[in-house]
Amino acid sequence: MTAHFDLVIRNGLVYDGSGGEPCEADVAVTAGRIAQVGRIGGRGAQEICAKGLVVTPGFVDIHTHYDGQVTWDSQLAPSTSHGVTTVVMGNCGVGFAPCRPDHHDLLVRLMEGVEDIPHPVLVEGVPWTWETFPEYLDFLAGRGYDADICGYVPHAAIRVYAMGQRGADREPATAADIARMSGLVREAMGAGAMGVSTARTFFHRSSDGKTTPTHEASEEEFTALAMALKDCGKGAIELISDFDEPEEAFGCIRRVVERSGRPLTFSLIEGSMGPLSTSWREILRWVEDANARGLPIRAQVLGRPIGMVLGHELTLNPFYSTRSYAGLAGLDLDARIAELRKPEVRARILAEPIDDDPKNVLGRLVRRFDDMFVLGEPPDYEQSPDMSIAARARRLGADPQAVAYDLMLERDGRNLLYLAAANYAGGSLDNCLEMMRHPHAVLGLGDGGAHCGTICDGSYPTFMLTHWARDRRGERLPLPWIVKSLCRTPALALGLEDRGLVAPGYKADLNVLDLDRMALHEPEVSYDLPAGGRRLNQRADGYAATIVSGIVVRRDGVPTGALPGRLVRGPQGSGIV
Repeated sequence: MTAHFDLVIRNGLVYDGSGGEPCEADVAVTAGRIAQVGRIGGRGAQEICAKGLVVTPGFVDIHTHYDGQVTWDSQLAPSTSHGVTTVVMGNCGVGFAPCRPDHHDLLVRLMEGVEDIPHPVLVEGVPWTWETFPEYLDFLAGRGYDADICGYVPHAAIRVYAMGQRGADREPATAADIARMSGLVREAMGAGAMGVSTARTFFHRSSDGKTTPTHEASEEEFTALAMALKDCGKGAIELISDFDEPEEAFGCIRRVVERSGRPLTFSLIEGSMGPLSTSWREILRWVEDANARGLPIRAQVLGRPIGMVLGHELTLNPFYSTRSYAGLAGLDLDARIAELRKPEVRARILAEPIDDDPKNVLGRLVRRFDDMFVLGEPPDYEQSPDMSIAARARRLGADPQAVAYDLMLERDGRNLLYLAAANYAGGSLDNCLEMMRHPHAVLGLGDGGAHCGTICDGSYPTFMLTHWARDRRGERLPLPWIVKSLCRTPALALGLEDRGLVAPGYKADLNVLDLDRMALHEPEVSYDLPAGGRRLNQRADGYAATIVSGIVVRRDGVPTGALPGRLVRGPQGSGIV
């Protein structure tokens, strides 16, 4: 019998991405598009029985840093092991194009410092067969992936390309410099960029300690890039800011969007220190007011703590900046653990102060034992304060750093601690819930492809489906809302109107989920990057199938080897007549 469709998914409970209630239906796919949804009599060349399972659109992750990984790898882990079928890279103003040959190392060190991707990995992995942004996209267009890819043109790369070392040194841009940068944005948009990204944060630094080239860029320069998007009639802006002067920082955002008319998303966290510890609600009120005035501004938020994974195999732990611990860095892991078990080494490290360099912000941050926990298996990202390292120490009458030291030596020195650095005031995600529910918020900040030895938040779609829909001890979120927030809302925020819905004519990016057995596992360290580089990965159960353009790329969590994902050049219309 002749097949009527390329693929039919039978008898699934379809959450279509609109936010509405689910219905039991079949989904038929032809030529990479959804052909029919309902009771389908026609046969598929391939069929998936989804009885008792859930069918959703593929997830759209708007905040990743796969800019380097897409040049050497076709499997975009960890994101694609968590149902992501579209990744947006080039965030935070950093990336690898445009770039002149004599600035390769500058951009590598910037990515290494800002996004914790090791220098040897980038040196060996990135082929540098391009100079301009259009050439970079052309290179990517010749490759296949297990997800669609698209990206912003990064402000830091533009600035250095236009200004040379003056740009890297954060010198003020002249009118001629700004004109060159605007031209580069228009060129990138013509080639298929999604927009432009920038960063105005003290915390983003190159691995040599220098702040990012865009940190002190003027509002005039920022506005000019946005006006270049206006000239093109398309494109979005992505921004990360410290909000150290919240009203002034948001005023800049408002003015840029008001002049350019282009949509903007900015990173928002509930900080445990600094301005964001008190101002995030006020910022959301400003966002609401701006949208009421027709200004398309969205706060980009994460549905779990902004946290760091700490361990002896990883970039950070509470002792990494003490002199004796740093002296063991040249040993392999087993030899280092053997040394750390020696009582005299333990005593010496616990007695030593951390590096007191004022720039050693992380060295002090990773000693916040009141916000530090054993992550566990399965990982618990919302533990009560009485489970913290500090609380354990109080019960034992011990020093918190001694408790942390001993816990990290468990499991052959591979035990992981978790520092909930933000989004976790009062030992709860209640404020995070409030941020997510804001009508002008969008989920993001997963940072897939970055922070290889520190963060593993690319798994947030699975966390949303398990913790927020099913397992949370407090108030939960309805599953239709979660699916929409992972699919249609982020797609529309970036102008990807052709995906994020299970409906005829839309792109056939789909997930088939077994929610009853869906589970997130503890992050684990793998050494599978170029030059033997290390990264954190996080496995999940419950993904029966992930489908890109109608082709199954993962079955039961295992890659099929199919690579239908392609470069998406710029915003996409729905194509629905």
